[in-house]
Amino acid sequence: MLGKLTIEAVPYHEPIIMVTLAAAGLVGLVILGLITRYKLWGYLWKEWFTSVDHKKIGIMYLIVAFVMLLRGFADAVMMRAQQAMAAGGAEGYLPPHHYDQIFTAHGVIMIFFVAMPLVTGLMNLVVPLQIGARDVAFPFVNSLSFWLFVAGVGLVMISLGVGEFAQTGWLAYPPLSGLEYSPGVGVDYYIWGLQVSGLGTTLSGINFLVTIFKMRAPGMNLMRMPVFTWTALVTNLLIVASFPVLTATLVLLTLDRYMGTHFFTNDGGGNAMMYVNLIWIWGHPEVYILILPAFGVFSEVVATFSRKPLFGYTSMVYATCAIGVLSFIVWLHHFFTMGSGANVNAFFGITTMIISVPTGVKLFNWLFTMYRGRIEYRVPILWTIGFMVTFTIGGMTGVMMAVPAVDFVLHNSLFLIAHFHNTAIGGVVFGMMAGISYWFPKMFGFKLNEKLGKAAFWCWLIGFYLAFMPLYVLGFMGMTRRMQSYSNPEFQPWLIVAAVGAAVIALGIVFQLLMFIVSIRDRKKNMDLTGDPWDARTLEWETSSPPAFYNFAVVPQVGGLDQFWHDKLDGKAWKRPAKYQDIHMPRNTGAGLVIGAFSLVFGFAMIWHIWWLAIVGFVGMIATFIVRTFDKDTDYYVPAAEVERIENERFRHLEEAGLVKATERTA
Repeated sequence: MLGKLTIEAVPYHEPIIMVTLAAAGLVGLVILGLITRYKLWGYLWKEWFTSVDHKKIGIMYLIVAFVMLLRGFADAVMMRAQQAMAAGGAEGYLPPHHYDQIFTAHGVIMIFFVAMPLVTGLMNLVVPLQIGARDVAFPFVNSLSFWLFVAGVGLVMISLGVGEFAQTGWLAYPPLSGLEYSPGVGVDYYIWGLQVSGLGTTLSGINFLVTIFKMRAPGMNLMRMPVFTWTALVTNLLIVASFPVLTATLVLLTLDRYMGTHFFTNDGGGNAMMYVNLIWIWGHPEVYILILPAFGVFSEVVATFSRKPLFGYTSMVYATCAIGVLSFIVWLHHFFTMGSGANVNAFFGITTMIISVPTGVKLFNWLFTMYRGRIEYRVPILWTIGFMVTFTIGGMTGVMMAVPAVDFVLHNSLFLIAHFHNTAIGGVVFGMMAGISYWFPKMFGFKLNEKLGKAAFWCWLIGFYLAFMPLYVLGFMGMTRRMQSYSNPEFQPWLIVAAVGAAVIALGIVFQLLMFIVSIRDRKKNMDLTGDPWDARTLEWETSSPPAFYNFAVVPQVGGLDQFWHDKLDGKAWKRPAKYQDIHMPRNTGAGLVIGAFSLVFGFAMIWHIWWLAIVGFVGMIATFIVRTFDKDTDYYVPAAEVERIENERFRHLEEAGLVKATERTA
């Protein structure tokens, strides 16, 4: 009846896990209690859970990403504490099987459930506003993508208390991920969590491609798009091209585990190296799926806070496209040591070095933009400057490892871990933090607390260098990655410094949480945007802070780059039209949430071989989708009178903020 699921699946003999579950359960009960006490269920269902508004979906992506950041970073702190303690034969406090689950979960969560939703959330928030669209091309699909992602999050989180997670590393190489060496359900949680959330990512990629290609404002050709939209375009091209490869690879691994096939079993006629090739054909474009939107954020931030147009717009666009193409011909540098041959290694080493060229072009363009600019050192530009220094170091170490001979020495060492985090934290995380602080007024209409934001930045920056610079040294000393304990006592001082660095980053996360709390408390004081560069130039076709649910009362006409900025200089930026019209908008729907819930049921049932429940989940997904297709009440018109009322309120807000004068309120 329940397949492999028994009471023994609950790890009640693991005190660390049980205490964590108890704490999480207590926090959950408190949140549910507060929602019930203040009667928020109806509001949340109507305005958020069933919303198809790209802005609200983007905010929900960011909220889930921050929740998962806390989980993934907690895993990192546990690993650093374990390694700081486990010297000279000491076992530390984490047994090997638990430590292996933690480093696997850390990698999976940080890539798939922190970095990806941060990127997708910002794209949801910003891209339609930058191109003059009222929403994405397929609003329902956007909602569905989000809830499929949440279902994947749910499966990963359930693995903490029911069963186990994979002990294979975040890419689950066979034969370790095969049934012979991983007979438990950990790899199955990995497979179904990634498959469900990956389907949502693929749908999101298609959605944004159609949105950017087909829904740009009149007059906006491709070379008039903001740089962030360009990076989003290339990112979603990479998603559509690479994520089906991940899906197919995991399908083959699933068949090996469930059906006894031998795609990746050497003694059964398969080849484990085929898996490694396939996973990295997806995996290296994934690196650029994450970093390119961060590059777009930095381009917007640098121009705004330098009070200058972006230097070299055209070269930025071509560099972005070049990175997108080259990202597909560098994957083999991840396994130089596996015997591909000198010629193959040489080719991929050269292409890896070449891809650093367009990245360097971007860096120099940002520096030239800042040159002789009136730089205002606010939180977003601090994240950007911190990125420039940190990412450059990570890029140089990457070029080092692009040399096959060097990689033979450093591969699988902590040097590689330091390099990867140098680019992932210094690039992706810093970029997303810059974007969130930069566009926060566009989400909620008020600014984030500047002092706490700066404190968080400095803790992240200092903590990063303390946590990862020692790993470069340890890599040269010969310490390999994923070690639960070690016998060389010379490693320990460096690992203690790394643990201190993790603690400093944790302090930075605390400051960020305080920043949100204090900013919400003081939101009325922070609503005055007068003189702030947030409204200066970057969202050229924006309306208000935050914009109305329809984004634009009148779809803007675009005549060139930085159209909104030029309109501001000419006094045309905030002019009310003579007449408003009815606006066609999509209606909210709960179908995406229901399909996501059924996919969660389906994934859980497949993990535990509860076949009847899997059928229920699968049929529920298909049936809900079919019912949705026959729903004729999927959109509506916002009456012109309602649009005028909202716009009058918006102009009142702009007038109070000092952005328009009373005489400018009529066309």
